[in-house]
Amino acid sequence: MSAPHTRVEPSTAYEDDVDAASVILRLDVDDAGPGDLETGAAPGATGTAGTHGEGLRMVNGRPMRGNLKMAPDGVTVLVPQPNDDPRNPLNWPQWKKYLVLLVVSISAILPDYGSATGAVTLIPQGEMWGISPNTVNHSQSGNVFMLGAGASFAIVFYNYFGRFPTTFYFLVLATAMAVYCAVAPNLNHFMAARILNGFFSTVTQSGGLVFIQDMFFFHEHARMINFWAGCFVLSPYLGPFVAGFITSNTTWRWAFGSYSIFTGLCTIATALWVEETYYNRRRRYNPEKPLPDSYYGNHWTRLVGIPQWRTRRERITLKEAVARPFRALVKPVVALSCAFYIAQFMWVVGINTTLALFLAPPESEGGYGFTGTDISLFYFAPMIAVILGESFGHFFNDWLADYYVKRHHGRFEPEARLWTLYIGELFMVPGLVGVGQSLQNHSHWALLAVSWGTYVVGTIITTTSITAYVLDAYPGASGEVSSWLNLCRTTGGFIISYVQVNWATKTGTKSSFGVQAGIAAFMFLAIIPLLQLKGKFLRHWGGPIVFQHIDVDENGAIVKRDVVAGAEKTAHVKAEHHDDDDDEVKGGEVAEIEKKSPEAQ
Repeated sequence: MSAPHTRVEPSTAYEDDVDAASVILRLDVDDAGPGDLETGAAPGATGTAGTHGEGLRMVNGRPMRGNLKMAPDGVTVLVPQPNDDPRNPLNWPQWKKYLVLLVVSISAILPDYGSATGAVTLIPQGEMWGISPNTVNHSQSGNVFMLGAGASFAIVFYNYFGRFPTTFYFLVLATAMAVYCAVAPNLNHFMAARILNGFFSTVTQSGGLVFIQDMFFFHEHARMINFWAGCFVLSPYLGPFVAGFITSNTTWRWAFGSYSIFTGLCTIATALWVEETYYNRRRRYNPEKPLPDSYYGNHWTRLVGIPQWRTRRERITLKEAVARPFRALVKPVVALSCAFYIAQFMWVVGINTTLALFLAPPESEGGYGFTGTDISLFYFAPMIAVILGESFGHFFNDWLADYYVKRHHGRFEPEARLWTLYIGELFMVPGLVGVGQSLQNHSHWALLAVSWGTYVVGTIITTTSITAYVLDAYPGASGEVSSWLNLCRTTGGFIISYVQVNWATKTGTKSSFGVQAGIAAFMFLAIIPLLQLKGKFLRHWGGPIVFQHIDVDENGAIVKRDVVAGAEKTAHVKAEHHDDDDDEVKGGEVAEIEKKSPEAQ
């Protein structure tokens, strides 16, 4: 059953022989974004009249009412415009979309959950193997690094082999490596298992954005990203919370044993309830001649990748799949967003992987004398902070987008997302400073908890905002931009986890965390105002991300074609002085649509 859509029937002919079908053709593709109907003020740049009907009903000074499908509210235009194929994930019932997203998001907890579990087991592992906790922490650093490396490979496999089988096989291998972590006889075996577990477990943490782009419309993206991001931001605190209780009552091996069980359950849930969400929206859908069921296979053949492998030549080549991430990174907006994000989030990993080393020593040695149970309970602070930040973002991001659209006559620019980052920064910088001050002054643990929680609230707000921004800028490159953000986050964490303890010991936590706060603030001030002022220009100057796709017509003919993985391209809509409360056209309004030949589309 298809998701409910409202169709606005055409009531007037278009001027200059522009028809609704030509508009829908430009929207009915997998890389369509809010800029598919964009303002004429910036040809070739993303940003647009594509989210609300008010911004679309203008053609040469007359109301434009096309054959456009609308959201149930009757106002929001669906972007991208779905066809009528029930197999199109955009047309799936909402419960099915939510179920797939739920499993994907819970699976996204795994990598940081497992990584942070090791932070609690450092001391008992060191005692068992007769080495220092800091030496055991090297396995932690390797695991964190592979979270980013695995993300890059996962996106390549997503694009070539399909979303469903890639997720399943990665999680099967992640489960096997998690089990070996629990039974490893020595540090070398444990380190190898941890590194490989990090590589495979990260699959949905990097690929969640791909599922969101495949299944949900533009106006739903921020809320879905907020939920998915909330899960993986919560995960580094949930792992130590559980592991602390376990290590207080039994061996550290059961901390990884419980993680193995969790990973196995996610693998089973993926096999049962996730689906293949890739759908070639460039293949013309003919309701009179639908593709046979054998083309798509059944659930279990899609799980192991048989139909995806059989139809791989209808998607992209392996060479193209490998090249796509690098084509995304060279775009100025993507590179700047990654540089900003690494400076904001890397301290999360540093704090989380080393905090037990600050809390566990007795007070006489400058610590807090926390037991394993005490450390577990301490993780309530960041978990509550994640819930608060996610609750705020769930409502604020939608409100901000609606407010911007109403103020700009139905148009939306991706840069509107960046205003939320100011709120996130107001939490992160004081939070980092507070953590450093509390540790060095040996303040009450409650002050340390509040400071840590303050920083975490900022990270979830920032993660949702910057992710939504790059997705809106390049909607057809959702996997690529997501993998780069994930790689930057984990690479920064890999670096800081190596130096955090020695840095704090040598200079004091006031200095080390103060410098971290300064770096975060500097990168914010250097990049975010620049993107707000010049982001649209940079997207236009950098050009679109051009990927080679394979088009298939209704007869099965295959044609390779370069297409744009963003909203820069085919249609320009220009409207001035539009009254949001009235569809009547006022004097002085100008609106125009530029048509392109089918070859250009």
